[in-house]
Amino acid sequence: MKKYFAFLFLCFSIYSNANVKLPLLFNDGMVLQRDQSIPVWGWSDANEKIEIRFNKQIVKTKADKNGKWMVNLKAEKAGGPFEMIVKGKNTITIKDVLVGEVWICSGQSNMEFQMYKTMNAKAEIEDSNYPMIRHFGVAQDMSGSPKEDLKAGKWTVCNKETVGDFTAVGYFFAKKLYAELKIPIGIINTSWGGTCVETWTSREAFEKSGDFKGMIAKVPMMSFDSISKLYAKTIRERIGKIQGGEVSTANETSFKESGFNDAGWGELNAPGLWENQQLTDLDGVVWMRKTVTLSAEDIKNNATLSLSKIDDEDITYVNGIEVGSNTLWSAKRVYAVSANILKEGKNVIAVRIVDSSGGGGIYGESSDLKLTLGNKIVPLEGKWKYKVIAAKTSLSPNSLPSLLYNAMVNPLIPYAFQGVLWYQGEANVHRAEEYKKAFPLMITDWRTKWNQGNFPFYFVQLSTFDEFGGNSNKGSKWAELREAQTQTLQLPNTGMAVTTDIGNAKDIHPTNKQDVGKRLAAIALNNVYGKKMIYSGPTYKSLEIKGNQIILTFDNIGTGLSTSDKDGTVKGFEIAGADKVFYPAKAIIKDNKVIVSSEMVQNPIAVHYGWADDDSEINLFNKEKFPASPFRSDDWDLTTKGIKYNVQ
Repeated sequence: MKKYFAFLFLCFSIYSNANVKLPLLFNDGMVLQRDQSIPVWGWSDANEKIEIRFNKQIVKTKADKNGKWMVNLKAEKAGGPFEMIVKGKNTITIKDVLVGEVWICSGQSNMEFQMYKTMNAKAEIEDSNYPMIRHFGVAQDMSGSPKEDLKAGKWTVCNKETVGDFTAVGYFFAKKLYAELKIPIGIINTSWGGTCVETWTSREAFEKSGDFKGMIAKVPMMSFDSISKLYAKTIRERIGKIQGGEVSTANETSFKESGFNDAGWGELNAPGLWENQQLTDLDGVVWMRKTVTLSAEDIKNNATLSLSKIDDEDITYVNGIEVGSNTLWSAKRVYAVSANILKEGKNVIAVRIVDSSGGGGIYGESSDLKLTLGNKIVPLEGKWKYKVIAAKTSLSPNSLPSLLYNAMVNPLIPYAFQGVLWYQGEANVHRAEEYKKAFPLMITDWRTKWNQGNFPFYFVQLSTFDEFGGNSNKGSKWAELREAQTQTLQLPNTGMAVTTDIGNAKDIHPTNKQDVGKRLAAIALNNVYGKKMIYSGPTYKSLEIKGNQIILTFDNIGTGLSTSDKDGTVKGFEIAGADKVFYPAKAIIKDNKVIVSSEMVQNPIAVHYGWADDDSEINLFNKEKFPASPFRSDDWDLTTKGIKYNVQ
C-alpha cells in the first residue's frame, strides 16, 4: 500500500511540474507572418499561468482544464531578429525570430522535389546565401485522427550548405519574393510524393459534402494501429477472394516455366493498370503469363518482345529463360529473344512484376505490346493470367482519406501565414472528373479550418507527361486533370501557373523548377503585394463559328497573342464536327484572336488546344511569354467520367 501511494505521489509530482511546451513550428529561426494577428499556443499544466513576451508585447493567459492555451499577439511589421520568451513553470526562449511573409508549400513529389535535383543545381546552390529566407520541413507522417503536433521538423536558414534539401518550387518562389520585397520569407514545406488530394482533406470536410459523405461513412474511426491491422487483414482477405487462394510465394520458381499449369490463375487485361481492374489499389508482387502458339517458320529468326511499359519493375522470361529486366516504371520494355529460346507450338511469356506504389502492371499502348518475328507481328494485348504472391499490407498515405491532413496539416493550424502554394494532381489523373469537386473541397476545407478568410491559394497546372499516350480522339486523363485545375479558378482568390512549355514528356518530374517558382511568384506579386504585372497566359473565353472556321477569343492576352515559332505557326489546335472526331487544325493569330480550320472538317462545332497527355508541342503565348492554358470548347463525356474515389 505504501508503494502504491508513493507511485501516486510521483505521478502527481511529475504532472504538477509539467513543463510548458510549444508546437515544433515555434523554434529558433522561425518566421512569423507580418501585418496579421499572431497566434501562439501550446500545452502546460491545467490552469497554469502563461506569459508570452515578443518584441515590445507582453501577453498573459491561463491554460484551460486540459492544459491547452493560446494567445493572439498583435500584428507586427516586418523585421527582426527578435526573441520570443514563453514563461510558465519553466521558461522557453526562441531565438532569431523574423517577421515577414509566410507561405505553406504542399502537394506531392513535384513540390517535394528538392533543390539539389533541379537543372543548374550547382550554380543555384552556390547563389543561395539568403539568411532572410527560412525553410521549415515537415516530417512525413500519417495518422488516423487529427494530431496536435508534428512528428518532427525544424526551421533552417537558407545558405549553400542547407538549401539542397529545400522544396525547389518553394525556394524559387521565396527567392523572387525576397528580391522584390526585401523582407524575411518563410516557407513551410509539407509534402509527400505520389499522394492523392483525398489524403490531404479532413474527415469533417467529407462528412459535410454531398458528394463524399457516403464514402467517408465507410471509413472506421479507429486508432492508427487498429486501422493498420484492419487494413492488412482486409487486403489479404480481398486478394485471397479474388484469386481463390491466399497470397503465397509457394512454387514461385516454377511460374516462369512453360510447363507450369496456370489454369487456376485469374485474368487481367493488358495493357491496363490493375488499379482499374479487380486488383484495384494493390501494391506488391504479381506474376503475369501469356501463352502464344508459333509455327516452325515463326521461330527461324531472332524475335523482339515488346511489353509496352511496366509499373514499377519487371523480370521477364520466355519459356523459362530470362530475356530482360527493368526498374524504371516509365520505360518501354523491348527485349531481344534469340531463336533458340522459342519453339514450335506453345511458348510462354512470364513476367514477374514488383509494384511499390501507385499504378501497377503492364500499361501503355496496345501497339507496343507484341512479339515481332521478322515481318510477322503477334499481338499480345488482351487476357493475361496472373497470380499475386506478395501484397503490401502496411498503410500508405493513399490507403485512406485524411491520413496526411491529420498528421501534416492539422498540427500547423492556426499558425498565421499569407497563402498556400500547391503542386499536386498526378496521383488523381485516373479520377480527373471527380477532381473538379475533390480539389475545391480541399481548398475550402483548409480555409475553413484556419478561419483566416479566403487566403491566397495558388497551384501549378500539370505539365506535359506522356503517361498513357492520351489524345483528343482516344481521351486524355492528363488533359482532363488540367481542365479540373483550370475550373478550380472559379474559387475566389486562387491562381494557376501554367507549365506546358517547361515540362518533360518522358519525366514526370521536370527539373525546371525555377520558372515554376517565378510564375507562382508573379501571381502573388500582382495579387497580394501590389506589384502590378502580367502574371498569366491566355485563357479561353469564347468561340464564334463562321463557315468552316472557328474564331477563338481569349482573356489574359497581355499586350497581345504570340507564338514561340519564328514563322508564326501556331501548334496544338484540333477541331471536330458532329462526329466528334478531331483533326489537326491550321491556326493563325489575327487581331489578337486565333482562327482555326481544317480541310477535314467542313462544319466544325468544337475545338481542342493541347488536349493530350504530351502537350509539349503547343505554342500559344502572350507577348509576355506566359503560355496559354490547354482547353476544350465542348462538354462531351470524359474518359474519367463516373470514376469515384473508393475506400476498399
